[in-house]
Amino acid sequence: MFFRNLQIYRLPPGSTIAPDALQEQLSRAVFQPCSGYARDSRGWIPPRGDDRLVFTLAQQQLIALGTESKLLPASVVKQAVDERAADLERRMGVKPGPKRRRELKDEITDELLPRAFSRYSTTFAWIDPADRWFVIDASSPKQVESFMEVLRKSLDEVIAVPLETERSAAAAMTEWLLASEAPAGFTIDRECELQSTQDEKATVRYLHHPLTDTGEIINHIRNGKAPTRLAMTWQDRLSFVLTAQLEVKRVAFLEVATAEAETEGASDDERFEADFVLMTGMLTKFLDDLTRVIGIAAD
Repeated sequence: MFFRNLQIYRLPPGSTIAPDALQEQLSRAVFQPCSGYARDSRGWIPPRGDDRLVFTLAQQQLIALGTESKLLPASVVKQAVDERAADLERRMGVKPGPKRRRELKDEITDELLPRAFSRYSTTFAWIDPADRWFVIDASSPKQVESFMEVLRKSLDEVIAVPLETERSAAAAMTEWLLASEAPAGFTIDRECELQSTQDEKATVRYLHHPLTDTGEIINHIRNGKAPTRLAMTWQDRLSFVLTAQLEVKRVAFLEVATAEAETEGASDDERFEADFVLMTGMLTKFLDDLTRVIGIAAD
């Protein structure tokens, strides 16, 4: 139970929702499998496989959105439409026009959907009421919006708002690269992406390349390129990639191996709880430090 991507939101000041109240409100949108003609379905599922939609430990909360998507490749539908259109042409002597082909596509899609394979996925969110963090483990804006859409429909009031900072993540990364030094508690690793602010969006990527004390990167920045991704490490405990959109991606907990060794022989529930405590405790401190060096907006 370790998040790999952090989409960061804040709980509004004074916003409180008890686990029981959250459980009741999430139950309005419990996950239901796709019906025969539905392409997808989304709803809340228990994070731990029991009957609770909110897992709570040490005042930290975990919720999970389950998604089912029907897999119906466009190439399969097109092949079936071509075959049926050819059959109609043989029988009626007239080649189906665009309107008739669209109708055939809809008919065939309805026929195939009940027999299509399903892909299931789970998106987790961690809620820290004390420090007012709401963090979604999602790798794409589409996944985040899907999660937030169901959340807004489930709850009586908004409990999470996007994180606002005094300056942009791109401005902070620019400062660190120009200084060839990360702020206290952080180090700059060996991966970076710089993109031109001009229309052509010229991009330079560095992989496994030293990024400090190099005039090359400084020249790129002075010539109009801004950092869009920067690999960093925090306190030798957590490595990540920070993006210009203030996303934290490819999170790796560097103490996980030690924690796993300490829980060897424990039950699945005990390991899950130990991992959750380790993750939430570390992420709370990390987010406090990250927003401190970027500058969190007053709220």
